[in-house]
Amino acid sequence: MKFKKMLSLIVTTALCTTMFAGCGSNGGSASTTTAAPAAGESASSAKKIKVGIINNDPNESGYRTANDKDLHNTFNEANGFDASFAYSLKNDEQITAAQKFIQDDVDYLLLSAADTAGWDGVLKDAQAAGVKVILFDRTIDADSSLYEASIVSDMAKEGETAVEWLKSQNLPKYEVIHLQGVMGSAAQKGRSGALDTTAKELGWTIVTQQTAEWNAEKAQQIVQAAIDSNKSFNVIYAENDDMAKGAVAALDKANISHGVGKDVVVMGFDCNKWALEELLAQKWNYDGQCNPFQSSYIKDIIDKLEAGETIAQKTIIMNEKGFDAATITQEDVDNYGI
Repeated sequence: MKFKKMLSLIVTTALCTTMFAGCGSNGGSASTTTAAPAAGESASSAKKIKVGIINNDPNESGYRTANDKDLHNTFNEANGFDASFAYSLKNDEQITAAQKFIQDDVDYLLLSAADTAGWDGVLKDAQAAGVKVILFDRTIDADSSLYEASIVSDMAKEGETAVEWLKSQNLPKYEVIHLQGVMGSAAQKGRSGALDTTAKELGWTIVTQQTAEWNAEKAQQIVQAAIDSNKSFNVIYAENDDMAKGAVAALDKANISHGVGKDVVVMGFDCNKWALEELLAQKWNYDGQCNPFQSSYIKDIIDKLEAGETIAQKTIIMNEKGFDAATITQEDVDNYGI
């Protein structure tokens, strides 16, 4: 009987090791890393809270880079955590990483989902295993009983704020190139939904509507194709700053003026510092804030759960605003640029 138990342990360990290797970065798969020990940290130190963090690719955008850095600064050994990180822009790869973390007996699973759908099974497995799930950055389509808390931006409100600003410009016509983020993500749904609804209600023309997957180069190609096809447009509605940057590169190449009082209105999201500087120089027109600094909110939830407290406010919405090139100040750039 003891032999069978030992054999079972060996097989289980081998399987877990194999599955861990399968979540590597080769071929675009979710990559997994473990936070490095803090300087001077003793191997015999007190038991750490084990956390598995699933996020989108840190290289996706300036926003995501800031978000990932913020998480690493909080969830490390110096702060009492044994944290592992997995990255992917694909939902199925994130789900595989989540299942791996559950098998590794993490205490908490922190999730920024690539897509809003398909998470029920994983969350139920986590609950059955006693793993507490906290959502950050993005919402998912799942019953709230399956997770402890959700620290997110109101993506729909971000879109509504941006579109209301665009309406207020009272342009003689609205011919919009719409550069979408990764399809199915909460950010894409919220920012696209507001524009789609208003364009339909007010008769705006959506000249081109394509996903550039948050990528500047892909955005530049889409806008360049519209220019080459002699399509008439006067608004670039890009769902993140990097895509707006790519769009502007295409405009510059074609000698099309953009910004305040120019031929094309340029809109972005995320409030990268360099993007807000473009507003300050009046080369862009609008940038919607998306707050990447969520780790302190997450840690507060974990601290309360570890203390046996009940989480009264299950959904925490980050405070955010939009910036207009006509009114932005250097102080805004310094305070809100990421």
